[in-house]
Amino acid sequence: MTDLDYMRRAIVLAKQGLGWTNPNPLVGCVIVKNGEIVAEGYHEKIGGWHAERNAILHCKEDLSEATAYVTLEPCCHHGRTPPCSDLLIERGIKKVFIGSSDPNPLVAGRGASQLRQAGVEVVEGLLKDECDALNPIFFHYIQTKRPYVLMKYAMTADGKIATSTGESKWITGESARARVQQTRHQYSAIMVGVDTVLADNPMLNSRMPNVKQPVRIVCDSQLRTPLDCQLVQTAKEYRTVIATVSDDLQKIEQFRPPGVEVLVCKARNKRVDLQDLLQKLGDMQIDSLLLEGGSSLNFSALESGIVNRVHCYIAPKLVGGKQAKTPIGGEGIQQIDQAVKLKLKSTELIGEDILLDYEVL
Repeated sequence: MTDLDYMRRAIVLAKQGLGWTNPNPLVGCVIVKNGEIVAEGYHEKIGGWHAERNAILHCKEDLSEATAYVTLEPCCHHGRTPPCSDLLIERGIKKVFIGSSDPNPLVAGRGASQLRQAGVEVVEGLLKDECDALNPIFFHYIQTKRPYVLMKYAMTADGKIATSTGESKWITGESARARVQQTRHQYSAIMVGVDTVLADNPMLNSRMPNVKQPVRIVCDSQLRTPLDCQLVQTAKEYRTVIATVSDDLQKIEQFRPPGVEVLVCKARNKRVDLQDLLQKLGDMQIDSLLLEGGSSLNFSALESGIVNRVHCYIAPKLVGGKQAKTPIGGEGIQQIDQAVKLKLKSTELIGEDILLDYEVL
């Protein structure tokens, strides 16, 4: 095996922590001695050992003169756990390959520097693009203190998210819907607008076994969410937040006994200011937000500039209808050069449906 092979193995390990490490990064580590893998580990969950410690502390062999392959620069500060750089040095690791640099101001080159000062050979940037691709959420959150936002929608081949009567179940097939459940596990929170609550009465939970449930957020400027809807009735089981601009204390108090958190935000055109909402969610350590809103909320999110990524599922169906809604509603733009620009990251066939994964430029 080559250096590239060992780092690819570390990337595979890192992905096993998907959904469990937020707001910490995904990290994998492989340790090699005399051409053999002697230890490996990954960051399994928030508050648990980091990848390097998981690898080293579960290894009984002498690691002096060994080489470590780590997808992210080792930490060098005390947080929930002690510094990984100290342990690498203590166990006599002679060389460390690093994939991604850590933008965390507490690390940001200091981890690599500490290793070099201790006589460890450090090689940075091995499979950097692949390692960077593990942590767009972490990189965004640690630098901005605001959630990374993924807008997801499913539409027919003629661009409709529902029929003219409002029916939308189901546009995509089972495989695509299962993928969405996985995405819900990977993101810290999921948000819809109150119109979606009124029309669909959704649960917004992940229906896969053994997963982390996202915080459920309703963007409801005037507190129109029904007290008997599923989101309110299950708020003690699944954390639920309503974002509003209403100062009606009587209405607000009605949501407290069922366990709903009401977050009063700044107003923008008499609606929730999404920039202010994101700042508040970031303060709550919510590092990522899956937007599954209707066309109006989607447009508002794009207009406010909070969207980082778009998942567009396209089903091989045609429904037509002038009144049938499209993914992005609202007032729209006036000129083509005002359009939100996207960069296609990948295309994937999932069952009979297509997933287009875009980065917002």
